[in-house]
Amino acid sequence: MKAIPNKVLVVTPHPDDAEIWCGGTIASWIKQGADVCYLLCTNGSRGTEDTDITPQELAEIREQEQLNAASVLGVRDVVMLHRNDGELEDTTDFRRDIVEQIRKVRPDVVLSTEPYRFDLSWHRDHRITGQVALDAVFPYARDHLHFGELWSEQGLEPHKTGTMLFWGTERPDTFIDITKVMDTKIKSVMSHNSQMSGRTEEEISDLLVSRAEEVGKINNNILSEAFRKVTFRT
Repeated sequence: MKAIPNKVLVVTPHPDDAEIWCGGTIASWIKQGADVCYLLCTNGSRGTEDTDITPQELAEIREQEQLNAASVLGVRDVVMLHRNDGELEDTTDFRRDIVEQIRKVRPDVVLSTEPYRFDLSWHRDHRITGQVALDAVFPYARDHLHFGELWSEQGLEPHKTGTMLFWGTERPDTFIDITKVMDTKIKSVMSHNSQMSGRTEEEISDLLVSRAEEVGKINNNILSEAFRKVTFRT
């Protein structure tokens, strides 16, 4: 993508997913004037190997880490649904929550997880988040009779999002140059201390750069992040 969107909504399953998969894109767009907001779907309450921590304690840590990481990138707002890690379902309530944020933020682009991976393992929360986000964008956020109470009671008018970008895809067709913001991406990922598994900053940096280089092999050898693009008539 060459054009920089004005408004972006990132629908992310867990704390740290957005930074790992699209933190460079977010940082680059914000640097160029985009307004980016997050919708964090779960509290990350089960993502640990530490047997001495409770889900409640971990949730508090990870949600604060998400706020810290978003601040590094320059994200304007982080809305948290506080749903339990590993328990996302394709429900009316979950869909409504995403539609509500779409109608509040009114994004040009929505970023979320690829729901359709066939040859690689993928966290269940990722599959469900991507699918429900896609449905929320089209047709639910677009049509006023879906969740009409958002309009009648909150004044949230329908919104047509032009583009979705899915990270973690096996079929990328859209690449974002993150060369100038690689350091910012690394710093945002490092904000998730509870997820670093004892790795040093150098090890995390090497891993992230290596991934960006691998993606870059199909994007003129530029440090990149990759997405599958879906467009909608607006």
